[in-house]
Amino acid sequence: MGCPHTLGFHTEVRERYAAAGAEVTRLVRAVPEDRWTAPTPCHDWDVRTLLNHLTAQHLWVCQAVAGYTPAQIGHRFEGDVLGRNPVGVWTMALGSAVRALDRPGAPDQLAHVPYGLRDVGGYARELTAETVVHGWDLARALGRDGRIPEAAARYALAEFRSCHDLAGTGQFAPARSPAAGADVQDQLIALTGRDASWSAQRL
Repeated sequence: MGCPHTLGFHTEVRERYAAAGAEVTRLVRAVPEDRWTAPTPCHDWDVRTLLNHLTAQHLWVCQAVAGYTPAQIGHRFEGDVLGRNPVGVWTMALGSAVRALDRPGAPDQLAHVPYGLRDVGGYARELTAETVVHGWDLARALGRDGRIPEAAARYALAEFRSCHDLAGTGQFAPARSPAAGADVQDQLIALTGRDASWSAQRL
């Protein structure tokens, strides 16, 4: 999953990354106080746990672009990173990551990420795809339909299809078989091990 050295690619990565994060921001700003512990389609994760996971990942971006290694970062982003202000911490993490990606040359830079050395643009693609899917998770947890814009779903699907063993990363359940004639969103949801019919109301 190399990073093509083209301005168009880099511009798209930044725009998709920011848009996926903005959708999560829109959702978490609307979380009622009693829904932070609501279940999500992610097994054993409630709304707060899911947002904590996403926030920690986006906090890694700024550190990676700055040249820090996992050893230097240590346990900084383990455990609860949200504290008493989950929406504020998430917003700060996303904003910092977007600004880091906007630095000249950042997407072409090689960075130390949790699983090894990676070009920042490629790492941003991975996080964009994951953020798109987790946006669906959050929407469903809040009782919404979670429709993903078709362009975002196609972008995420292409990224995940480039990973030959998605479940083997330990981040996703085994892929499901999409229904016949499934649209791009349902194909994405199935590939990432989710049930497209999952609904908080059914629990």
